[in-house]
Amino acid sequence: MSEEVPIDEYHEGGFPENEPTPAAATGARKPMGFLEHLEDLRMTLVKSAVVFGGFVTLIAYWVDDFAKVLSWPLERVKHDYPQMSTELITNSPMGVFSVIIDICLIGGLVLSLPFILFFVGQFIAPALTKRELKVLLPTCASALFLFLGGASFGYFIITPSTIRVAYELNQLMGYTVLWTADRYYSLLMWLVLGMGAAFEFPLLIVLAVYMGLVEVATLRKYRRHAYIVIFIIAAVITPTPDPINQSLFALPLIVLYEVAIFVAASLKHRRKDEVIEV
Repeated sequence: MSEEVPIDEYHEGGFPENEPTPAAATGARKPMGFLEHLEDLRMTLVKSAVVFGGFVTLIAYWVDDFAKVLSWPLERVKHDYPQMSTELITNSPMGVFSVIIDICLIGGLVLSLPFILFFVGQFIAPALTKRELKVLLPTCASALFLFLGGASFGYFIITPSTIRVAYELNQLMGYTVLWTADRYYSLLMWLVLGMGAAFEFPLLIVLAVYMGLVEVATLRKYRRHAYIVIFIIAAVITPTPDPINQSLFALPLIVLYEVAIFVAASLKHRRKDEVIEV
């Protein structure tokens, strides 16, 4: 009859890092059934929706103040072209509703994103191994940082540049410029949220390498192909066809692509060193 091995002697840290930690040893909840997982998912979605709805309601209450904040790109261009009118108009009875919806969606999503990431992390944490849990917090923090960085880049750089190019072309053609409010805020939402989403691209690369789905050598080999894809994405997202705005969009993503390769290579070497030490 084999001698029973105490839990503390099973592994130096209690349990192997590449296996889910038993609930009995960690004090976590017991394994759940399929319906319980669905209930957890439902609660995660409900909490995310409540937080998002709360921020949307808050923004709707002070919608005029938020509208002034979001009009900064127009005022920035007006500083260079004093003759440009920044008064927004509506050309349909329902135009103002589109404006309010766009303002609430932009602000609600940006402000609620940290909470949504936290709720999603809570939902998936019990199914992760110790090593994966160590990656979860940096991943969520990086996702938030990259999204806010991309959204800020879209707001402070891409949007004013797009408006400037559009105004200069209108001047060249001799057209009178009248900005409609619904089109302006739709453009702003597209550029801000689009840039925020595009800046998540390098994080996906790092995670793909970390999970063994792609090799760093492959990313380096097809670097030029990746650049072409980035410029194609820039051509799709940027509303103006001029190469200046497309380059402003593409160059940060190219830099982030190279940073992602460097970070992925560092993580891979670190994992190899950990395996050798074990």
